[in-house]
Amino acid sequence: MQFDLIVVGGGPAGLATAIAASLKGLRVRVVDARKPPIDKACGEGILPHGVAALRSLGVNLDSTTAIPFSGLRFFDEKSAVAGAFAFGSAFGIRRTAFHSLLVERAINLGVSFAWGSRALRFDSRAVHTSNGSFSYRWLIGADGERSGVARFAGLAPQGSIRPRFGFRRHYEIAPWNQYVEFHWGHRCQMAVTPTGRREVCVSFFTSDPAVRLSRAFALFPEVAQRISGARPLSDEAGAVTMLRRARGVTRGNVALVGDASCTVDGIAGMGLSLALQQAIHLADALAHENLSDYSSAHWRLVRTPTRITRLLLAMNFSSALRRKMLRLFAARPAFFAKIISIHGSESASRVLGTSELLNLGWRALWA
Repeated sequence: MQFDLIVVGGGPAGLATAIAASLKGLRVRVVDARKPPIDKACGEGILPHGVAALRSLGVNLDSTTAIPFSGLRFFDEKSAVAGAFAFGSAFGIRRTAFHSLLVERAINLGVSFAWGSRALRFDSRAVHTSNGSFSYRWLIGADGERSGVARFAGLAPQGSIRPRFGFRRHYEIAPWNQYVEFHWGHRCQMAVTPTGRREVCVSFFTSDPAVRLSRAFALFPEVAQRISGARPLSDEAGAVTMLRRARGVTRGNVALVGDASCTVDGIAGMGLSLALQQAIHLADALAHENLSDYSSAHWRLVRTPTRITRLLLAMNFSSALRRKMLRLFAARPAFFAKIISIHGSESASRVLGTSELLNLGWRALWA
């Protein structure tokens, strides 16, 4: 049987693409060497634009399936500032629970799966796997930052990167506020996301692969004090994180989505939400048989998140810049709220005026 599209990669990006394409009447098969539920170390927060994208896919998050949070709080040794999302809902949810929701929705729509099938080779008409070959009209790479589909299509990123490392563990303790807390240290960060009524996800991001959570807590005494005595609910998991874009997101009848197309460092917390939006635009382009529409939409989607991630990474590498930015945000909470709205869902042009965007750097210098 020939499918309209073969999606290589059954993580959230691939499943969202399969769901969105099925809603357009396309026949879809998902191929993945793993079997569900598929886990990955991440912060486990879905921002308002991601929640809205899920709703359009027929996956509704609410307080019965996930834990709502209202915004972000930034901390360092001297400053603390909180900002709420201007509109929409955001949720924390365990990655495995989220994956199960997407799989269930895809099954209900008739998506075909080839779990446990490793993609071995690609050609212009078929994907050849460890469990057989599958013909396609469109080939979708949702197979992560080391995408085999991207290499096949000549779209893999070029040049060196500076990877960072993320570690995650869950603890049995009731969330102590309705924010995702983001604590800044010297070239490292710790995030706390509510993921259950009596559960939080603690994530740690660093350039040093040798540092684990057990050592990292000494760098963040406030978080350490909060979870002191809390029972771990999961093993520590790790992943590489980076800011990197593919050379392109389409070529011929091949398209990339999620981390295969663009990875945003975990410092931004945008990866899941971006992937869900990309999937919807990709399905629209496939339905119209015009992948150039997806290329344009993808560029618009990742432009502002990429800029925000670069700013946050600059704050990571420069303690002076970080202190100035956090002082600026603390002194101007309304301005920080605008930044959070951009981070959560709004475009920069809607939330910040042109003059505010141009003056952001000058404000930081004088903060």
